[in-house]
Amino acid sequence: MTPKILTFAGSLRKDSLNKKLAAAAAQGALEAGAEVTLIDLADYPLPMYDGDIEASDGIPDNAMKLKTLMKSHHGFLIATPEYNSSISAVLKNTIDWASRKADGESPLECFVGKVIGLMAASPGGLGGLRGMFHVRDIFLNINSIVLPGHYALSSAHDAFDDAGNIIDEVHRDKVNSIASRVVEVARKLHS
Repeated sequence: MTPKILTFAGSLRKDSLNKKLAAAAAQGALEAGAEVTLIDLADYPLPMYDGDIEASDGIPDNAMKLKTLMKSHHGFLIATPEYNSSISAVLKNTIDWASRKADGESPLECFVGKVIGLMAASPGGLGGLRGMFHVRDIFLNINSIVLPGHYALSSAHDAFDDAGNIIDEVHRDKVNSIASRVVEVARKLHS
């Protein structure tokens, strides 16, 4: 069985450090034997979650596209920025819209039982660690399987070469370790 892993960053910035980290994790998951889908949340613009919008217009098309992607994968590798010591608005909004129950779905269908690997990149000394804990709590509360290991890449503005590759072998190995653990656990759970 080949696990399917969805990989993305909780950032919209074109040159986001977390997008680079997500791409590195995607490569690690490929090398571990997974089928990987790397997406950019900027390609799925969504309004801020508002129950009135949902009541009048339903779940937005891009939220439905994200839900379909999420449901078709066994696990997620997420690189999350830290905004003011917490989760980014775009990542929280994506989770909020995707959590909405569409016709014919069970509650939280695209999150329940998904294997989650978390990482963060930041120019700061903590590497986005504080925000990652909030993301972990959210996924645990929506019945995902969040792996206990995570990785916070500090001084991330100096961590990548011009092609977006992680320069330092130690950092690269840590990201690959998270990616391979997500693949391994997803394979065991879904075989």
